Amino acid sequence: MLRWGILGTGFISHAMLGAIRDSENSAVAMLYGRNEAALSELATQYGVTNTTTDQAELFANPDVDVIYIALPNHLHRAATEAAMAAGKPVLCEKSLTTTMEDAHALIASVQAANIFFAEGLMYLAHPFMQQLVTVLRDPSVGELRSVSGFYAADIWQVVNPAGGCTLYNLGCYPVSLLHLVVQTMCGEGAFASRSIAAFGNIGKDSTLQDASLSVRFDNGVLANLHSTDGHGMAHAFTIVTTKGTLCFATNPWLPVAGENKMIWQPYDGPARDIVVETKHGAFYHQTKMVERAQAMGAKEAPRPSPRQSDSLEIMRFLTEWETAARSQDTAQ
Repeated sequence: MLRWGILGTGFISHAMLGAIRDSENSAVAMLYGRNEAALSELATQYGVTNTTTDQAELFANPDVDVIYIALPNHLHRAATEAAMAAGKPVLCEKSLTTTMEDAHALIASVQAANIFFAEGLMYLAHPFMQQLVTVLRDPSVGELRSVSGFYAADIWQVVNPAGGCTLYNLGCYPVSLLHLVVQTMCGEGAFASRSIAAFGNIGKDSTLQDASLSVRFDNGVLANLHSTDGHGMAHAFTIVTTKGTLCFATNPWLPVAGENKMIWQPYDGPARDIVVETKHGAFYHQTKMVERAQAMGAKEAPRPSPRQSDSLEIMRFLTEWETAARSQDTAQ
């Protein structure tokens, strides 16, 4: 039984608490929150008997085996460093941080402690992504030529401006999926060798609300990504190869309990549906990933979940995108 300490009472904690409840090999040992009313309500809803408003108490609790950090992303570094100092393995919500300085410091604390850490890009733990990797490795799919993707949701009013811009709330999803695709089809080093151009718009909260990006990787692969937290509720991701196109018919970043579908359309021949159906959603599969890693004594998550080096590459891409887009922004 893996005993979890949960840091945070926001909406994302609900998803993780539900996943832990559904796993026969996990339980919540302690729940932390600053707001006593929200803490009490969440604990009652999920049957958690041990709560605290003191982070240090949770880190020091001998009944906590692993910590899930669901705090705003600008607080991830400090919380992870404290957990590592206490010898606690960590699953930390995305995005890793909001700056490369914090990202490097966070990973340095993990490597110094030499215990398990994974960034919570939960969708990558779902069997849907394992099936994607299998498809991309099939020679009949051809060679990668381009990728396009976007994620849009009207959420700017409810996100913490200190947590960065749309890129760290939503853009991290298409970026991390692009990273997985390029790495799988072109090799470990291909993602880091690139040139980018970006544009953006500053929103009412003074953060980057809309951001678009064009990339040329040094091997000739092209990509176009777009992220906005100012309007819509939409998603798309298409992979173009020398033999056809692979697109997602369902949300790749929120694979669900039930049917998840990709469509492979070769240039010659009929389209083929690729369906992955499971009994549980992404947060459950992420919970099982951590359980397996802990049982094996692993220090990081297995692919397609992000390894520590993957999280740093994704963060570098996000920060470069933000810098390039802000330099070309149009104030709104």
